[in-house]
Amino acid sequence: MSALHEPRQDEPIGTITEVHGPVVVIACQQLPPINQALYAGDGQNTYRFEVHQHLDQQHIRAVTLHPTSGLYRGMVVYDTGSPLHVPVTPDCLGRVLNLFGEPLDDGPTLQTHTYRNIHAPPPDLSEATDGSEILITGIKVIDLLCPFVKGGKTGLFGGAGVGKTVLTMEFMHAVASIHKGASVFAGVGERMREAHEMWHEMEQAGILPQSLLVFGQMDEAPGVRFRLGLSALTYAEYLRDTLQKEVLFVMDNTFRFVQAGSEVSSLLGRMPATVGYQPTLTTEVAELEDRITSTRRGNITSVQAIYVPADDMGDPAVNAILSHLDTSVILSRSQAGKGIYPAVDPLKSSSKAMDSYTLGERHYTIAEGVREHLARYHELEDIIAMLGVEELSPKDQLIVKRARRLQRYLTQPFWVTSTQSTLKGVSVPLEKTLDDCEAFMRGDYDELSEEECYMRGAMSDPK
Repeated sequence: MSALHEPRQDEPIGTITEVHGPVVVIACQQLPPINQALYAGDGQNTYRFEVHQHLDQQHIRAVTLHPTSGLYRGMVVYDTGSPLHVPVTPDCLGRVLNLFGEPLDDGPTLQTHTYRNIHAPPPDLSEATDGSEILITGIKVIDLLCPFVKGGKTGLFGGAGVGKTVLTMEFMHAVASIHKGASVFAGVGERMREAHEMWHEMEQAGILPQSLLVFGQMDEAPGVRFRLGLSALTYAEYLRDTLQKEVLFVMDNTFRFVQAGSEVSSLLGRMPATVGYQPTLTTEVAELEDRITSTRRGNITSVQAIYVPADDMGDPAVNAILSHLDTSVILSRSQAGKGIYPAVDPLKSSSKAMDSYTLGERHYTIAEGVREHLARYHELEDIIAMLGVEELSPKDQLIVKRARRLQRYLTQPFWVTSTQSTLKGVSVPLEKTLDDCEAFMRGDYDELSEEECYMRGAMSDPK
């Protein structure tokens, strides 16, 4: 058993001299390196720490990775001999774990002698592969207008209640069913209710056996929330390197990771920088994002839910994350209010893959045509609300008519919600989506009612 799971009878490295909430000052005979994992125990509980600062020749500052209620001055601290690491095994799929790789699902402890350091460097440039291929999800609006880059990073921007979690679960279902891959979910600062619901919904949807859930809940120490993303990413890298599968890495919520880093930074005594964020903001985000890379052994495609403070896309934390993303999917409350699910705003969402070279001429032309129809409808909405659609020119009336049908066609019932709904989930191949959208813009479906286009798969499938 590793030292991270069971205290060893080692020589003590030092004693605790100060406790400042989750940050402790430890007097040491010999200074351990930065990011070294330490531990202390009182006979009943084990407390783990991570070294963050060398204060002088005898003192270090460390962040506690547990509640601190049992810590006291003079408590003896031991060195684990390594940085924080987690047990890795193919049996990790289907499990719910914490930061240390310990079970949260009442299952057995992971049986393995293989451990991986959570502080790993990104792959060498010579090992990395370029992301020029599209990852098909079977979700019409995503594949058509803001396609995922295989091995790329996608940001899912949206407030509470617009369907972020359902959409991420559907992505996990797509990777398991279409690509026969695996998913790793990092729940950073999740509420216990959310974590419990997600676990059981994934179980009912049948995607848990090909998924791994790693949770650091909202009530846990900031050090846990700060390092949870790296711990979950370590499992994603292991699955990429050993199983050589398509791996989806889902992080909810990346903004909470930044918040945890800000808490840790303040407790360590660093002077805040822009808008009160930590001065190390861009470095910490890059440390996580740069490891989400595809290599010759396999791909890691990332989907990250991101909260936008006060809907300000110019926020320093949002900008730091945005600079690493390949695709930005904006979920709109107004879309959700109209019953348009997934509530993707097609005019604000974007992808670096939206060019004719990557998508091919046909896909690019159809996507631009759909976007033009929806943009013109959006421009005319105020006029329609005041004067009615009859006051528009015949050409604009036709565009509005087709845009409304396209808007409803881009809705779709999900597999992961089929247990709570009468609608069976559907997955639509990209070619069928392109054929249908082309037919809508040609006028082939002008005689159909809007209801007949709503919440269905391909138009050729029975409603």
